[in-house]
Amino acid sequence: MTLTTTYLGMELRSPLVVGAAAPLTEDLDNLKRLEDAGAAAIVLHSLFEEQIQHDVLELHHHLEFGTHSFAEALTYFPEPDIFHVGPEAYLSHVRRAKELVKIPIIASLNGNTTGGWIEYARQIEQAGADAIELNIYSIPTDLDRSGADVEREYLEIVKAVRAAVTIPVAIKLSPYFTNMAYTAKQFADAGANGLTLFNRFYQPDIDIDELEVRPHVLLSTPQAMRLPMRWIAILYKRVNVDFAATSGIHRATDVVRMLMAGAKVTQLVSVLLRHGIEHLRDIEIDLQQWLEEHEYESIQQLQGTMSQAHCPNPSEFERAQYMKAVQTFHPNWLVTSEHA
Repeated sequence: MTLTTTYLGMELRSPLVVGAAAPLTEDLDNLKRLEDAGAAAIVLHSLFEEQIQHDVLELHHHLEFGTHSFAEALTYFPEPDIFHVGPEAYLSHVRRAKELVKIPIIASLNGNTTGGWIEYARQIEQAGADAIELNIYSIPTDLDRSGADVEREYLEIVKAVRAAVTIPVAIKLSPYFTNMAYTAKQFADAGANGLTLFNRFYQPDIDIDELEVRPHVLLSTPQAMRLPMRWIAILYKRVNVDFAATSGIHRATDVVRMLMAGAKVTQLVSVLLRHGIEHLRDIEIDLQQWLEEHEYESIQQLQGTMSQAHCPNPSEFERAQYMKAVQTFHPNWLVTSEHA
């Protein structure tokens, strides 16, 4: 019995991929521990162009602060680019990760401008990454921009990056599109090799005592997997890309469900943050045991078997399932006329 699968043209030892999370991937020792625990590939934390721009502006401010008080100081400080404020640390991390582990390293990029997406993608490829996951994490708030405008911009990013690099490119998307099926096909047509479903937006919270808006990270729960599972099942065999499932995958049986829906790999993050890196080994053991108990000889036998394309009643993934759920759910406290 084999767990091997293919993703973005790469043969992986299993479908268990570690998703992008700074606490897991910023430390090189963790990367080695993840490989030893059974990770088939690792998606590094994101390189944020926005953060690079912020750091450059901040450095420029500190270099120039007070120089106008002294005429001779106006040309004393060099331009900030010689201080190497930029993606150098991230690129170095990619290079060192490739030297340290034998499993594929997938870089993650969150750009802010078209030029930034292209340039940093090229540098990431040159640093040795096996693939790039474009982390399209933005919240459109412009009242004068339509959804079509936003989607058009995303597609141009994908086309530009695809033309700039030769390594595989996956797109990590949010579920917030009017027609997810159409959008997924557009990304595939634009050259995406894979789609990672879905990105989780971390919502801010309000501190009512300090009157501050603060970040609030909530780790996923198994319930979160339903949304990506549904859409992977709907899009499987209809959109010509590899699917990576992420969000809410905590157990071996969650991995099985995602594979049955049509995913090539599953990305694990929250479960490892909760239980530690070595828990990855337990999930793999449980996955092997489940496959053996159900007489599967390979992951390939499993993939897509419960997708909409192969489901006896395809409507179960659409409105029929919603109506059935509404009709069959009865709270314990509710007293109906039949039992009154």
